Amino acid sequence: MRKLYEDVRAELEQARREAKKPKKTEAVIDVEPEIVVLDGGSIVEVGTHDELGEDEIARLFRARGEERLGTAAAELRSAASSPDAVLAIAADLTVPAGIDEVVGRLMAHFGGLDILVNNLGLARGAGIVETTDAEWQEAFDSTLYPAIRASRLAVPSMRVRGGGAIIMIASIFGRESGGRMTYNAVKAAEISLAKSMAQQLAGDNIRVNSVAPGSILFPGGSWWKRQQADPDGIAEFIRRELPFGRFGRPEEVGDAVAFLASSRASWISGASLTVDGCQSRSLF
Repeated sequence: MRKLYEDVRAELEQARREAKKPKKTEAVIDVEPEIVVLDGGSIVEVGTHDELGEDEIARLFRARGEERLGTAAAELRSAASSPDAVLAIAADLTVPAGIDEVVGRLMAHFGGLDILVNNLGLARGAGIVETTDAEWQEAFDSTLYPAIRASRLAVPSMRVRGGGAIIMIASIFGRESGGRMTYNAVKAAEISLAKSMAQQLAGDNIRVNSVAPGSILFPGGSWWKRQQADPDGIAEFIRRELPFGRFGRPEEVGDAVAFLASSRASWISGASLTVDGCQSRSLF
């Protein structure tokens, strides 16, 4: 009996030692060829080319600003097996013609669509009395309607191809109060839209989810600008609001998106995944 006890203890000690060793990170994303539209590109990087199957993925990116779009496209082309695997289009996605152009050129170039990431967001205004109808309309035109239009155009292609994945980049402030009121409303609408679409499209093998990031810091972004303008105030915000003592990073959101877009998430649809380092307070 004592020998059995000692053997078990030895095994536990060995397991503890193994658990402390750094482990090689293995790609968990499927490597089947996929055609991806990233609708808006301010903060989300949909994985690295290694995670998403090296150069086997054809992607179309829409970023804010032609210069940023060109930079992103050049980086992707350098990793791709063919320059034709990346298509970059500058367009205004807040109007129907812009969405039509992007999806139409994608279909002509690649012949179909597998993954759509809706990643636009803009909101202005203040309180309920001060915020004008024009500011409300702008919030919906710049966030919710582009997601609706892009999804409406993407679904027929996904049906033909046997399925697909649609991901809405929402916000923790679509799940609870915080930030501008108009932003709360449109991001809550995106989360609700994703849930509704998930139920509608499950029979077509199309999964729909939303991702709710917290405060993400990247050069040129709103938090970066605030930090430059008021470093002491932002330091206090971090201390008060961010339990890990830092902002989130774009790639941390991108990793979550890449997972939801992959076959490893085949039984996840209609979910809203919070990626915020425990910033939010809501239970659900």
